[in-house]
Amino acid sequence: MVKNKEPRGVKKMHLELRKVQIQNIAFGEENAIRDHVLYLNKDSLTEEVMKDKRIKKVDFDIARPGESVRIIPVKDVIEPRAKLEGDIFPGIFKETMEEGGYGVTYALKGCAVTTTGPIVGFQEGLIDMSGPAAEYTPFSKLNHLVMVIEKQPEFDAHEHEQMVRMAGIRLAAFVGQLAVGQEEYESEEYTWDSIGEKYAQYPDLPKVVYVYNCMSQGLLHDTYFYGRDSKQMVPTMITPLEVMDGALVSGNCVSPGSKTTTWHHLNNAVIEECMKKHGKEINFMGIVLNPLMVSLKEKYRDCMLTIRMAEMLGADGVIISQEGFGNPTTDLMLVCQGLEKRGIKTVIITNEDAGVDGMSESLPDSVTEADAIVSTGNSNATIMLPKMDKTIGVLSDVAKTTGGNVDSIQDDGRLLIEIHGIMGGHNLQGNTYLGAITI
Repeated sequence: MVKNKEPRGVKKMHLELRKVQIQNIAFGEENAIRDHVLYLNKDSLTEEVMKDKRIKKVDFDIARPGESVRIIPVKDVIEPRAKLEGDIFPGIFKETMEEGGYGVTYALKGCAVTTTGPIVGFQEGLIDMSGPAAEYTPFSKLNHLVMVIEKQPEFDAHEHEQMVRMAGIRLAAFVGQLAVGQEEYESEEYTWDSIGEKYAQYPDLPKVVYVYNCMSQGLLHDTYFYGRDSKQMVPTMITPLEVMDGALVSGNCVSPGSKTTTWHHLNNAVIEECMKKHGKEINFMGIVLNPLMVSLKEKYRDCMLTIRMAEMLGADGVIISQEGFGNPTTDLMLVCQGLEKRGIKTVIITNEDAGVDGMSESLPDSVTEADAIVSTGNSNATIMLPKMDKTIGVLSDVAKTTGGNVDSIQDDGRLLIEIHGIMGGHNLQGNTYLGAITI
């Protein structure tokens, strides 16, 4: 007779996020944080970035809130982070990796590593640190370490994009290490239970699942999950704590206003709100990461699996955030329709492309079941921006950005663009100042 073994102890997923506030960035002789100022040595930054031999040249600049500075074309924005033990952005730097969502993570709040350089496609955008465009994006409130990269000539567009993305992530991890050991920080702690435990919690509260759509469509349209290109994946259940630890990294150059940067992944507004309301208004059950694919067959398959996983998590309600525009709206609508037909109340977050006059069809696809929509506004609305005293990057690239054209630069130096062209201008996780109401 074999005796039953005692159940093994289960290590709960527990994450402490230590937020170190940065109020300014300056170049100096050493890398250090003193009195909320991030001091950085250019030579050490260059040495770190130039470890990638595909890079021909790199330079650095600083942009601060309120300055007359324009950054263009912006590729990615990354919040510097580090682990007390282990690696931030797991799966990016090594073959081996540890699961995200455990231990202590440091975050440098109020600053970002921002990448720019020669444009590959046409879907990059701008950040203005002052003026009317600054009112549309949270990025104007950050202190930016801007990295301008030039590649070696023999590498193609795919390697160019991958090289710039990874350089930004590498530098954000390098800078983030300066937070480790800082004694002044704001601490938030999170625990994530098993599905069984969560199902039994808060029986009187609705069980809510977040469907996290991510771009997975090739060059200029990538997301990396634990270092793996998401177009090689099927929908997957993940936890919010993994997202906070950098398990998701942006490779996305879709319309800058709606693109999900790495900063947006690390500071996902839907996750933050669901965590705040967990145990009070909702029982937050988890996340289904849904890759947005190219072919209709792939879309049907992934949407089917996403719907099934939401049901397996016991969802009474689902929130779906969009990424990109155009054919990804089909994925958004298919999942919404399937969930609603199963009696699961669904809310979707999307922007609108209603034309410069607001009179065009707002969405490229729709279903009657999509009757609860949070709109982040009309991305085609135009705005006239003042001339800035300083441009980091190449202003003429506005002709090749979404929201801009060959006539964007005015004779007096002003800039006429659509809201599309402002990085984070109508972010589809709702991390934006732009919205819409029914009148």
